[in-house]
Amino acid sequence: MYSEKVMDHFANPRNSGIIENASGEGTVGNPTCGDLMTIYIDVDDNDVIQDIKFETFGCGAAIATSSMITEIAKGMTVDEATSVLEKYLDDAYLSSLHEVRIVHGKGTGLLRKGVQSYLKTNPHVKSFRLGMYGEGDSGV
Repeated sequence: MYSEKVMDHFANPRNSGIIENASGEGTVGNPTCGDLMTIYIDVDDNDVIQDIKFETFGCGAAIATSSMITEIAKGMTVDEATSVLEKYLDDAYLSSLHEVRIVHGKGTGLLRKGVQSYLKTNPHVKSFRLGMYGEGDSGV
């Protein structure tokens, strides 16, 4: 059913927890199955993800996916994160998610500009906006 790697990330999630005073945080959920995921990131002045943690309440696949993405994204720059973002949006589209949140943190704004530039060209993106107060503000 699930690969050995997915099962390992479910049984032994990496980077689980909260980052106090994170550069950005965002929450996404799937009302159909009840999954709720919050990702916290700490971004340096060069818009490189220095730390990333998650809290996920849901099925094993949601927990494993959250764990795996934290390992992949840590240390990434704008260009590198864009390739992960592309896969994330494809997966969200194939899963019939109508809304997702992308946490890019605040930093210098370079990562935000890169994400927005990419979203403008992605055929799965109907619209996007910055987060409102309480949603992570301009870091989401």
